[in-house]
Amino acid sequence: MNDIVLTGDRPTGPLHLGHYFGSLANRVELQGRYPMYVLVADYQVITDRDTPGEIRRNTTDLVLDYLAVGIDPARAVIFQHSAIPELNQLLLPFLSLVSVAELRRNPTVKDEIAHSSQRAVSGLMFTYPVHQAADILFCKGTLVPVGKDQLPHVEVTRLVARRFNERYGTVFPLPEAMMGEQPLLKGLDGGKMSKSRGNAIALSATEDETAALIRKARTDAERHITFDEERRPEVANLLTLAGLCLGRSPRELAGEIGDGGAATLKRVTTEAVNEFLRPIRKRRAELGEGDARRILAEGNERARERAVLTLEEVQQAMGLSASRS
Repeated sequence: MNDIVLTGDRPTGPLHLGHYFGSLANRVELQGRYPMYVLVADYQVITDRDTPGEIRRNTTDLVLDYLAVGIDPARAVIFQHSAIPELNQLLLPFLSLVSVAELRRNPTVKDEIAHSSQRAVSGLMFTYPVHQAADILFCKGTLVPVGKDQLPHVEVTRLVARRFNERYGTVFPLPEAMMGEQPLLKGLDGGKMSKSRGNAIALSATEDETAALIRKARTDAERHITFDEERRPEVANLLTLAGLCLGRSPRELAGEIGDGGAATLKRVTTEAVNEFLRPIRKRRAELGEGDARRILAEGNERARERAVLTLEEVQQAMGLSASRS
């Protein structure tokens, strides 16, 4: 069986440079080597929040970001979770294969519940790992690019696939997590980079917006610039960001800036980021909402064709539908 990559994002706001260096650049590279499904996980927006926000608008913006960074709809199927009802039908038999105790002790679910903005934890949040198993297995995904915090979800998917195969006959491959050496970028305030905290540089930000964000970034009182991730994390983060955008070592940049202080560091970082984002911004400006909707409609059709076939195979294996003659 040929490998298939499944990846995606929740449409909760604009993608930022943390997403680019953490996952998007890797997806652009992977699409040249493997068939790829890119999920716009709109149903998953409601797993950990009471109000979903502007899902429709965020979905359009997400697709435009994908296209702007170089994800090619001719090589990657970009699709929307809510447009594939067969995918969600897989959730029911999959839930029968996992115990409540196994769901309860999933460390990623525990962490997501702890940071949830919901007044009460929903059943959807509790079954989130099985929902993700359906996302991966509907297209028989075998490679799942994830960060360390998402490894437990991939393990649940492997558990579901293995138990289904043992109980009903082999239908699913056992997917593997793809752990890359993804650089960790903190937010410009020194905390976790997040869409909701206003501490990230969106891929769609203008040059002036980018400059304003970097001007407000935290540094420290030492004038001489050095790269020291433990003692000077905020300065190191700006050096890392500039280095990634320039394709250079952050230590080398620190040596060049030296006694230039925080003002020079922020100027260098601003110029590096704006130069890096310039072609992405240009491609995004050439696209419109109509392009995003067309790409999504085409991807939804292709993804649903795959989901229909998988659901039929599952139902036949379980004895829920008549075999085709």
